Amino acid sequence: MHVPDGFIDAPVSVAAGVAAAGAVAVSLRGARRELDERTAPLAGLVAAFVFAVQMLNFPVAAGTSGHLLGGALAAMLVGPWTGVLCISVVLLMQGILFADGGLTALGVNITVMGVVTVITAHLVFRGLLAVLPKVRTSVTVAAFAGALVSVPASAAAFTALYAVGGTTDVPVGKVLTAMVGVHLLIGLGEAAITAATVGAVLAVRPDLVHGARGLLAPLKLRVDGELVDAPAAARPAPASTGSTRKVWATGLVTALVLAGFVSFYASASPDGLEKVAADQGIDAKADQYEHATADSPLADYGVKDVDDERLSVGLAGVIGVGATVAVGTGIFWAARSRRRAADADADGTGSGNGAATEATAV
Repeated sequence: MHVPDGFIDAPVSVAAGVAAAGAVAVSLRGARRELDERTAPLAGLVAAFVFAVQMLNFPVAAGTSGHLLGGALAAMLVGPWTGVLCISVVLLMQGILFADGGLTALGVNITVMGVVTVITAHLVFRGLLAVLPKVRTSVTVAAFAGALVSVPASAAAFTALYAVGGTTDVPVGKVLTAMVGVHLLIGLGEAAITAATVGAVLAVRPDLVHGARGLLAPLKLRVDGELVDAPAAARPAPASTGSTRKVWATGLVTALVLAGFVSFYASASPDGLEKVAADQGIDAKADQYEHATADSPLADYGVKDVDDERLSVGLAGVIGVGATVAVGTGIFWAARSRRRAADADADGTGSGNGAATEATAV
């Protein structure tokens, strides 16, 4: 659902850009509370995985395809604030390196594909977990439902922006019906991918699923015939860092395989937005806008001057995964480092406070 330049006029695009920048700034602050030794390395991987899976368009109807938006998956694995940042990194990489999604429409795309999907999925997910039994199956069910609802919600958000700043004169009711209808079908694919991924991580490392933290009941011991909470010393120790590295490496290899090999077999049909735009005439003025990075060596997910299509697509996918995980990991570790510095200052263990403490002790 990458919105290209020319669908939304300049004033609304600028307004959406301001809103997206505000959302990213707020998310950076919120992410500092979510990022820890487990989440920080996983966040960059989640961004890379979303990038890879977005290359895998799947057929949803005659002549129409869909792909993962990823907001729901990111929110459930690493938290809503960090999830917004993950999708923003993916969209930035796609726009700059691959000419996918207009640069003047970057704010629109972050708002529609990132903020709306993350918020919607997170609210549905948390709401269901509040009423469902406190078991792992409930996490997977809630993940499926949150992802399913997030996609048509994103389509409705695009329609709202089009109603205010659309560059063509198409009845909004027709756009809404067409967009929500096709994206309900795409939402089923999104839900299946999200639930399967969350379920796989949950089975191996439930502590790496942000949405499942605190869900499992504490360990119980029977004392004098009654069940009581086990003391902290009797509870299982957290998984080792080495195990986290293993999960990270497995996820990265999976993303590289999906982007570098499986992506060649993705559906070539236009995605939901492209199909609706062509059928309804939303794209009538899009040809007047040339993408600012249309001459990029990686434009349209292929490496320039590589004649073998399979190799060209595969190399582009691998480069995209590598760039996304590098940029994402750098951002998330920087945010994590700022949280550590803030925590140290708050505890009086920063450089200045530390020196004062030592002087007093002497």
